[in-house]
Amino acid sequence: MPIAIYEFPLCEKVRNYLRLEQLFKQLDHTSEFDSEYESLYFFDVLFTLLDLLERLDIRTDFIRDIDVHEKNLVHWSKHPNIDSAALEQTLKKLHQLLSELKRTNKLGSSLKDDRFLASIRQRFSIPGGAMSFDLPHLFCWLKQAKAVREKDIHMWVQQLGLVRQNITLLMQFLRERNQYEQVVANNGFYQGVVTDKIDLIRLRCANSEGYYPVLSGNKYRYGIRFMHLVPEEGSSGSVSDNINFEIACC
Repeated sequence: MPIAIYEFPLCEKVRNYLRLEQLFKQLDHTSEFDSEYESLYFFDVLFTLLDLLERLDIRTDFIRDIDVHEKNLVHWSKHPNIDSAALEQTLKKLHQLLSELKRTNKLGSSLKDDRFLASIRQRFSIPGGAMSFDLPHLFCWLKQAKAVREKDIHMWVQQLGLVRQNITLLMQFLRERNQYEQVVANNGFYQGVVTDKIDLIRLRCANSEGYYPVLSGNKYRYGIRFMHLVPEEGSSGSVSDNINFEIACC
């Protein structure tokens, strides 16, 4: 049975982390496109990622979170059954990321100063703006040999490596906070209590039954309502059956 994992962030910081994580996955996918028209999507994703980095003070969030994880690991190092080698390796990685973050003023700023990217970026915000008559130098680049394009793409993506490393590690820490447990949504609805330590709610459920979860709530409790993908005419669209699924509050 196909299984889907849904993730619902409970704070703006984690929303931004998830957005960046997904954009990096899209960036990896689009960077492998071969045709010139497919390659245009690479720039679209790249500029979306840069826009997000410029709007957010993500560097401060990274430093704060790494500092918290570092203190937690130091505390766990006193536990007699801890894997000292793995803990030491993780601490070393955190120290490295923290050092690099403190040496960097603005994440992604080097790409903002790239002359080629700067010359085409504004047109991508206009619907249908990335046309050959508007950006002949872009289409000249798209006609270059694959090795030339791959070299440039690798250079651009590499300059976002620090952001990717932080997102990958911090999301790994977050997802490992808790394990999945089996629960039941009676009449398609499940309610839980929010604690200060919950930043992300993960759901794992069947993906072939024609329903999906929607989360709502406040700082005290949350509710998960399962909805029909194709609701019947005149119905609210909510599922009335009992649904077994798994949840992890991270």
